[in-house]
Amino acid sequence: MLGFYVHLARFQEKLYKAIADSRTGVPLAGVSLADEWAGHPLDSGQGAGVMGLLLDSFPAFLALVAKNAPVPLAEVARELLRSDSDSWLDLLNDCSTRVDPPADPKEFLMLAFLQPYAEFVRSQAPLEPANSTSLFCPFCHRKPALGVLRQQGDGGRRSLLCVFCLTEWEFRRVVCPGCAEEDHAKLPVYTAAELPYIRVECCDTCKTYIKSIDLTKNGLADPLVDELASIPLNLWAQEHGYAKLHPNLLGM
Repeated sequence: MLGFYVHLARFQEKLYKAIADSRTGVPLAGVSLADEWAGHPLDSGQGAGVMGLLLDSFPAFLALVAKNAPVPLAEVARELLRSDSDSWLDLLNDCSTRVDPPADPKEFLMLAFLQPYAEFVRSQAPLEPANSTSLFCPFCHRKPALGVLRQQGDGGRRSLLCVFCLTEWEFRRVVCPGCAEEDHAKLPVYTAAELPYIRVECCDTCKTYIKSIDLTKNGLADPLVDELASIPLNLWAQEHGYAKLHPNLLGM
C-alpha cells in the first residue's frame, strides 16, 4: 500500500504543478469559498480553465493505478479506462461536490485524482480561521481524516486535517471531532508501544475514532504517511467496535 502511495504522491505533485502553471496570470473566479464547492467546480469559472488538463491527465492516472495499486483498485482503474470521458467528468463532478465519505473504490480514486486540484483552489482562497470546535473542514466541508499534535508552550496544540484539500484547522483537544462529546471519561486514547507517537482517539458516545500524529513525540513524522503506515491500529480499533470518522484517500 505504501509503495502504491509513493507512485500516487509523485503523480499528484506533477498534476499540482501543471494546474498551478496553467493558472499563472489568470485571475480567480471571484466567487466565495462556499460557492466554489457548492456547484460543480469543473464547470465553474475557476475550474473551467483546468477541466481539459484534468481530463487529459486522467488516463495516465488510471494507468498508474492499474499498474501499481492493490488488486481491487487496479481492477476499478481498468474498468474506468474502458469508459468514455463524459462518464469521467460526471464522476469527477459528483465526487468533488459530495461531502459524505466515499462509499466505493471508484469514489476513492476520483478523490485521489482531484486532491491536487482541491489543494490548489484552497491555497488561492482566503480562509477565515475555523472555530476551534468546528467538526467540518472550513474549505470543503468534509469530516477530518486525521489529527495532528504540535508543541505549544508546555503542552500540545491539536489540529484536524482534511486529506482532500489539506486544510488544517485548530481543534480543542478534549472534544470528539465526530459528535462534539466533551466528557473526558468517554474519550479514551490508545497508543501502541511500537508506535507511541500515533494516538487512536476514540469516542464511546458515537463509537468513532480518529488517529492523531503526535509531533511532540516524533518531530520527523509525516502525518499523511504515518497515518497510512499504521494500518494495524485501524484493525485494532475496528475489532474493538470503533468506526473511523473518515477514511483516507486510499480508503482506509
